[in-house]
Amino acid sequence: MKPEWKNNDFIRVKGARENNLKNINIDIPKNQFVVITGLSGSGKSSLAFNTIYAEGRRRYLESLSSYARQFLGNSDKPDVDLIEGLSPAISIDQKTTSHNPRSTMGTVTEIYDYLRLLWARIGTPYCPNGHGSIQTQTINQIANQIFDLPNKSKVQLLAPTVKNQRGIFTNEFIKYKQLGFLRVLVDGQIYTLDDEIKLDKNTKHNISVVIDRIIINKDNQTYSRIVDSIETIDRLTNGKIEVLKEDGTILNFSKNHGCDKCGFSISELEPRLFSFNSPLGSCSYCKGLGFSYEPDVDKIIADSKLSINQGAIDIFKNIVHGTSLDWQRFLSLVNHYKIPLDKPIEQLDKSQLNLILEGSDEPIEIKTISNSGAKNIRFEHYEGIANLIKRRHLETNSQVSREWYSAYMSEITCKKCHGKKLIKDALSVKLGGIDIISFTELSIDKSIDFLLKLELNDEQKKIGELALKEIINRLSFLKNVGLDYLNLARRASTLSGGEAQRIRLATQIGSQLTGVLYVMDEPSIGLHQKDNMRLIKTMMVMRDLGNTLLVVEHDSETMLAADYLIDIGPKAGNEGGELVACGTPLQVMENSNSITGQYLSGKKQISIPKNRHSGNGKTIIIKGAKVNNLKNINVTIPLNKLVLITGVSGSGKSSLINQTLVPALERILYRKGVKKDTYKEIIGANNIDKIIVVSQDPIGRTPRSNPATYISVFDDIRDLFANTKEAKARGYTNSRFSFNVPGGRCDKCFGDGVIRIEMHFLPDVYVKCEVCNGKKYNSQTLEIKYLGKSIFDVLQMSCKEAYEFFKAIPNISRKLRLLCDVGLEYLQLGINVTFLSGGEAQRIKLSKFLQKKSTGKTLFVLDEPSTGLHLEDINKLLTIIQRIIKNGDTVVVIEHNLDIIKVADYIIDLGPEGGDNGGQIVAQGTPEQLINQVNKSYTAQYLSKILKPDSI
Repeated sequence: MKPEWKNNDFIRVKGARENNLKNINIDIPKNQFVVITGLSGSGKSSLAFNTIYAEGRRRYLESLSSYARQFLGNSDKPDVDLIEGLSPAISIDQKTTSHNPRSTMGTVTEIYDYLRLLWARIGTPYCPNGHGSIQTQTINQIANQIFDLPNKSKVQLLAPTVKNQRGIFTNEFIKYKQLGFLRVLVDGQIYTLDDEIKLDKNTKHNISVVIDRIIINKDNQTYSRIVDSIETIDRLTNGKIEVLKEDGTILNFSKNHGCDKCGFSISELEPRLFSFNSPLGSCSYCKGLGFSYEPDVDKIIADSKLSINQGAIDIFKNIVHGTSLDWQRFLSLVNHYKIPLDKPIEQLDKSQLNLILEGSDEPIEIKTISNSGAKNIRFEHYEGIANLIKRRHLETNSQVSREWYSAYMSEITCKKCHGKKLIKDALSVKLGGIDIISFTELSIDKSIDFLLKLELNDEQKKIGELALKEIINRLSFLKNVGLDYLNLARRASTLSGGEAQRIRLATQIGSQLTGVLYVMDEPSIGLHQKDNMRLIKTMMVMRDLGNTLLVVEHDSETMLAADYLIDIGPKAGNEGGELVACGTPLQVMENSNSITGQYLSGKKQISIPKNRHSGNGKTIIIKGAKVNNLKNINVTIPLNKLVLITGVSGSGKSSLINQTLVPALERILYRKGVKKDTYKEIIGANNIDKIIVVSQDPIGRTPRSNPATYISVFDDIRDLFANTKEAKARGYTNSRFSFNVPGGRCDKCFGDGVIRIEMHFLPDVYVKCEVCNGKKYNSQTLEIKYLGKSIFDVLQMSCKEAYEFFKAIPNISRKLRLLCDVGLEYLQLGINVTFLSGGEAQRIKLSKFLQKKSTGKTLFVLDEPSTGLHLEDINKLLTIIQRIIKNGDTVVVIEHNLDIIKVADYIIDLGPEGGDNGGQIVAQGTPEQLINQVNKSYTAQYLSKILKPDSI
């Protein structure tokens, strides 16, 4: 049934001209699920994000005070005449959530905050030494444990009053003295209160008051004295007691929770104790990270088959037998212990390798000669290469140096907390038999099941009811957007763009906001068809709350589920930016001008190949792949075919290809990296001679970068201009035609073509440079012409125009032809890459790799190439892939898109589920073979719906 809308129920856009939009006028119904679609680069994001969302954000910022706005940055007014009916706007894009290693899925969703509250309020502390649950301790129980220390022990009883707090605490010291105390322990050092104690106010300090100094004698007088001191401490600290022993170690006791058998006690249970970002609860060694950066032997030793003289030690390979002081010190160690320099590292004995890495246990003679010729002889310990790298990594203030030393280090699980991030006190508190970190390591699916089955007494139910309800609700939202295979301990920086977006989506659902305009960018990316409908239902729940959803999307199922569909086109770039069709999905399908409508109606479709490639009979076999959730699997990849790696989200596709196959082949082919314990064996690597990875990482995003510079065709064009008669006569080199260096560029705008005028609390204004008139170059440079065109004229050409113009120049036309072949013929050569859509950027990257001459033994790896691509664009991409395979090369693609899966020559389907329940091969073979395995494979179930019987 066609929805009915009133006139005031629209977001009315008039005269939208942002980027390539052609003065678009459109009325978008509010409180509806609206999808904007169109070819890659047609102007979808320009309308949704750069116009509608940008104006919503700008109006919100304009409503704030000038004081607040100075911290939030300025927002340009989009190029549009009018937008009416705009609601408060929230953008949910695909940007990675956080690069901070402390940020996890639990902290981003705020679920971990509720978990901390739950464990602090209804968790039960247990003795880590196996003595059962810990109860509160009486003063006499604590006194007994202190009294049981060895006879004649000298101890000091302390009252810990300040823990990890900044300040100078002058008033506190005066107060302690007035109370009659004589000494304090400050940051591990004893002071008398008559001393002048100066503390750095910006540093965190620990202060304990010395209540008594006692020699343990086994008599009643000593016992009474201990009890009296504990009572005094209790009044100062509310039950926290410290005992400083002669050797400097401190015993902690607590009236709140303590073990009466071994004396283990923990501080008061509070949410901060369970925070790995708080000094109170975080592991003291790794500071709550769960890992530390340590020198990695595999990285320090570049190749153990080489000798030291041959450059086996990577840090020394360029200074062997040079005058570097580092090498001279190392040579002193080698000479002292007679370590052979010409013997392969793998043939050195363990003690010799340990001396090289960890240094000497004894002082040795170290001789050095400075550049000035001054000789120096010292007797000292040689610290070893591993320790040298670690020390300099910590000490250097240079970011470049720190990154250089980082190249020889790896993340190592913290040896103190074993990756748990928290102190022993926090980990001793359990709920349902597990600690808080163990809970976060459960998959979302299993964590919901755990909480639903949690057995609590009446008091615990009453205290934890609200927190439990909120946690289960938020976990359920994550499950409903297809993230049930992830866990709350997952680092935010390791999430894909699609996963990060769906996490934000789930968080927004949890906020229960109404009357909001949500603008989303392809939320279905990275999602298997199995989970797609759950995502669509989740978005409909947001709509039903009274919100407007404006979703940029190419997924057919999502488009058909929309209340309103907007098709932007008809093509891309300068040939796009027009409103082709709008209305219900049915209305768009009936519009003959809409390419999207033709695909949705089935009038146009990506054809299934009649004959699939048979390959060359060769294979690459990975045996025992076991990284992340892979279950020690053996995988055979046939060569000279289009091989699809499929499976539900989290099934192990990226683990198999990006973390196992790619690094293994790079190590063998390029001696890059080291063999990690992620697989047992790889067979058939000699069947290829090159591996090219086209990842999802963006191309250079600097404002000066453009397609011509990225694919290196601009260097050839500049050479061409530099070789003209006029340029040679003037002595111009190719650098004269670069807008990145002084000389040929405009000195006023420095090659930008525009001048930025700062407006302080108003948005900065960009005006065309009046000197070069926006042409980036000075007049002398623009006087140089090639076939009547200046360098600026060439940058203004589309790829297709430039291809025709340079058709007679093979090294230029070949590169431009590839840009046209991947569907970017409309793209302007000199366009700022920051204006490119994600699909355009990825295809530019692919065209660059295709420039390399095929050997017939190249393996291409593409990670979800359908990202940001319309079905028409996918058709063009598949044409390129087929060309690669005809050259004898192999293409391995990680993909969920059924239109790509159906044209595969061979499919390897992982699963059966995501996370712990994945990592196995559930089905493999040609698409026709796969659909006979529907009982085992979700992919096969959905593939069988589109592979018609007459195509099999």
